Amino acid sequence: MAELATGGPNADVSLLYGINSLARQAPGWCDRAVGLTGEYVVPLALVLLVLWCWHTVRRRYEPTAAESLAALVWAPLASALALAVNVPLREFVGRPRPFRQHEGLQVLDSGSGGVLGAGPARTDFSFVSDHATLAMALAAGLFVAHRRFGLAGIGLALVEGFCRVYTGVHYPTDVIGGFALGTAVVLVLAPLAMALLTPVVRAVGGSARVGWLVRSKDPVLPLPVDLTQAQTPPAGSRTHDSDLAA
Repeated sequence: MAELATGGPNADVSLLYGINSLARQAPGWCDRAVGLTGEYVVPLALVLLVLWCWHTVRRRYEPTAAESLAALVWAPLASALALAVNVPLREFVGRPRPFRQHEGLQVLDSGSGGVLGAGPARTDFSFVSDHATLAMALAAGLFVAHRRFGLAGIGLALVEGFCRVYTGVHYPTDVIGGFALGTAVVLVLAPLAMALLTPVVRAVGGSARVGWLVRSKDPVLPLPVDLTQAQTPPAGSRTHDSDLAA
């Protein structure tokens, strides 16, 4: 399996060179920004997005909040599971990093001895991308919990994939494979995960000690309506009956 898109003219390599060539035309600060974005900023932003979604959902005083919160619990669990699945998959495919197979690439990743640092070059394999797998798994879990937050997460995952190709450490198909793996793990196992996690979330919500993890202590409720005031006509006004009597 090691020969997967490692040499010769093909769309995967052409797209790799096309995206990575942007690094040669961009200023150094832009290359560093893209490298840092793919390595740290996007994963951190996705974690913060999950926490923001959790904070938003737990304030909803609705029965469906338990299912959404269960999906938020499933998102990081599914991400960890997807990364665990990728370990033997990457060894089985055995695809070398693109900069080990193709000359002229601008390598920007800090673990590859590029412009972000002088650390030892990466020796692990390329297919599939851990970063892309993690990003899309979190995004897919967010989408199950909350559509709007999920779309934002998918957008961040796409940025992550672009950064990994831009920095020269992954082929485009490495990123696509990571997206597919992360999405598949989340969605295929979601029914079982939700069936197991939703009762747990409801039990936590009913606890006096840790219930704040699931429901807000001060849920947003509609303001009460003063019926007496609503039925009392303003001073000086004439009622309908008095109008008829007149």
